Amino acid sequence: MVALAVLVMAARTVTVTAGVLMDAWPVLLALATLGGAAALWRVRRAVMGRRRKHARLAALRITLAEFDTMDDRRFECALRDLLVRDGWTARRVGGAGDQAADAIGDHPVLGRIVVQAKHTRVGGKVGSAVMYGVKGTAGPAHRADHAVVVTNGLLTRDAMTWGNRHTVHWVDREKLQRWAEDGSALHELLRLPARPRSSWFKRAA
Repeated sequence: MVALAVLVMAARTVTVTAGVLMDAWPVLLALATLGGAAALWRVRRAVMGRRRKHARLAALRITLAEFDTMDDRRFECALRDLLVRDGWTARRVGGAGDQAADAIGDHPVLGRIVVQAKHTRVGGKVGSAVMYGVKGTAGPAHRADHAVVVTNGLLTRDAMTWGNRHTVHWVDREKLQRWAEDGSALHELLRLPARPRSSWFKRAA
């Protein structure tokens, strides 16, 4: 009798479960479809990202060894060319009276970027004073949305900390390799926002 009762309960459970599944199948199908679409979108985005990266490398690739042999002017021009590769309309402006801007780029979505180039000997370090200078001129003098200090060397801990705190982006030797040699776009590497909110970077009307 006990065995029969167990079988009856099991049969009822199966029947109820089957009924629930029959009622819920449209929802389950919709969830499965959405999950498949999301997975397909992620795969497609990854493939497109790799294609864009390969296209950037085909357009321009500069190694750290090449950077190290450059003088200041060639370094500034190389950074300008990398901005152009990444979709910016860029120009070199370095020189006397450049007001802490060696290259300026404009982008239809990301706005304006100011790049301060600091070419050093291998192992050289860039200090906080450079960050202060860029912070003081990028917005007021150049109407920039983003300010970046780029070096083929290193930055001091204080410089990196101050830049992170005050929205002055920085590219050290490791990031420079990822940008110029490995093909990462600068705005992706630094996660530059499409619509900056900082009042310091707002352009004059």
